[in-house]
Amino acid sequence: MASGTDIRTYFEGRWHEGDPMIMRAADHGSWLGSTVFDGARYFEGVAPDLRAHCERVNRSAEALMLTPSHSTDEMVDIIRDGVKAYGPDKAVYIRPMYWGILGTELAIVPSPDEVGFAVCLEAIPMAPSDSSTTLTRTRFRRPVLEDAVVNAKAGCLYPNNARMLTEARAKGFGNALVADAMGNVAETATANVFIVKDGAVFTPIANGTFLAGITRARHMENLRADGLEVRETVLSFDDVRDADEVFLSGNMMKVTPVKQFDDTHYQVGPVTRLARDLYWDWALSEA
Repeated sequence: MASGTDIRTYFEGRWHEGDPMIMRAADHGSWLGSTVFDGARYFEGVAPDLRAHCERVNRSAEALMLTPSHSTDEMVDIIRDGVKAYGPDKAVYIRPMYWGILGTELAIVPSPDEVGFAVCLEAIPMAPSDSSTTLTRTRFRRPVLEDAVVNAKAGCLYPNNARMLTEARAKGFGNALVADAMGNVAETATANVFIVKDGAVFTPIANGTFLAGITRARHMENLRADGLEVRETVLSFDDVRDADEVFLSGNMMKVTPVKQFDDTHYQVGPVTRLARDLYWDWALSEA
């Protein structure tokens, strides 16, 4: 089921209108989960960090033992051609993806050179500037590299995120704040997390248990360039409770203020607003 509307799909060398069937029942990705994807955004006529997202989906494919069939430049050209069908007033979610087609003689291992490729474009609005969310703890944790392919943006990781989010929603919150294997803060079920304390910005250190996002890195660069102290460090849940501001960072919505974590409440503060303003200024300057 699609998340958005006005869908276009690139498959087998051409664009198709709508959401065509592209994966077969016996494809390795269908029954053994060898699927990877990435997500970029097109809005106000720009596609910020598109190249970085295309580079990452190829790294993700390699992490699942698949050989990428398209170079970064080829993907960028395909996507830029595809978004021409949308007006500059449309916000589009850009999703390049790979999946295994055949298995080796052991079945479980995908054949590295038999790989499916598609790009899905969906019109999904950006979040309103006044949107926010709430957080709560979850009993589920982020895996480590020895347990799962956490070095890839892989479809097989997302059922764990889904049960985190379902648990949080059942408790009346918008998202889950998730621990790593050692019990420190890692991210939320859908996005990276930042806290602000006494004007300084902190985010969990990228320790290999979660995907340190492209948009996360962009916020860090923008805020530092504006003169703020930004530190990657080990964060506890008490650090989050003691924060002056909390905001989330992800490709889908870029900046999402957090107004509550369990019984702790926050205002949408100046650093959160600055992070959003700096991102939009940077993104539109890339046009």
